Amino acid sequence: MKRIFGIALTLIFLTLFSSCSKTDDEMLTPISSNAVKGKNRFTTIIDGDEREYYVHVPQSYTATTPVSVVFMLHGTSGNGLDMWERSGWREVGEDENIITVFPSSWRYCIIDEGVQKNTSKWNTTPDANWTFCAGQTARNDIKFLNNIITELNSKYKIDNKRIYLVGFSNGGQMAAKCAVDLSDKLAAVCENAASFFLDTTYIPKRKLPVLFQVGNEDYGPGNTGPAIPMSLLDTLIRTPGIPLLNGKHYRIAQNHIKTFGLNPNFTISGDTNSVSFATYKSLTPGSINDFRFVMVKNLRHAYPNGDNHWMEGARVHWAWFKQYSMP
Repeated sequence: MKRIFGIALTLIFLTLFSSCSKTDDEMLTPISSNAVKGKNRFTTIIDGDEREYYVHVPQSYTATTPVSVVFMLHGTSGNGLDMWERSGWREVGEDENIITVFPSSWRYCIIDEGVQKNTSKWNTTPDANWTFCAGQTARNDIKFLNNIITELNSKYKIDNKRIYLVGFSNGGQMAAKCAVDLSDKLAAVCENAASFFLDTTYIPKRKLPVLFQVGNEDYGPGNTGPAIPMSLLDTLIRTPGIPLLNGKHYRIAQNHIKTFGLNPNFTISGDTNSVSFATYKSLTPGSINDFRFVMVKNLRHAYPNGDNHWMEGARVHWAWFKQYSMP
């Protein structure tokens, strides 16, 4: 019954999150049409290091029809295979004829809240709430992801105007970095559970649509706390100085307003019994680089996949993504 209820709610929010706008696009022609359907593991050399990424090719893929691409970035201690298995994106890729990509970050020694750890991390520095241990060499993950796009073009017939990126936790922080440094390649970005950490205004290569999603029970990995009333979303993103989670909601909203040139006035939509979201519009007339701040009820620090929470995040986020394409 819980699963059926979750599917029903997901279908409702597929409608809320999406629109019907589409555009015609120019495509690149792939080198090979002999794509292996299903799971593929690839490696590539970046600055002397072997990096890995998984690609799921839907059974309906043909080399004659260009397809959209979605990147899914894992969180701290994870890897691409984790997200291939449990994010829900490969299933959406099959249903929607999307090539889905699951890269793995690099493993480092880091200092996190005063504790030394050996774990996998996306390099979001200097915008990070952790630091590298002495002697660590930071990898260039923007270069890595950009290289994957180049390699995808050599393997498949992809629609370069419809490449999207999702990230969870540390992957959400990396998604925010990509919204700035890789915005010339991405149609839209979805950050989950984490975003910009520093109170800084960045200069993106292109101002693009961004969605930030967080649960009302998300106190970070391994932490718990009382559920934040859904009705507080308006107050949390409008009011500076609120001590809850060190003012995280307001800071993230302000970072996006300043970085992407948004009108600070917003509208609240959704339902406080499930999902509420604030929509910010661009200050540039005719621009589509809207920002959506989403709060999900009963969601802790997890990417919702229909099993760990009623929401099927991949389906909801695809409904939002597909209304956007590169100009």
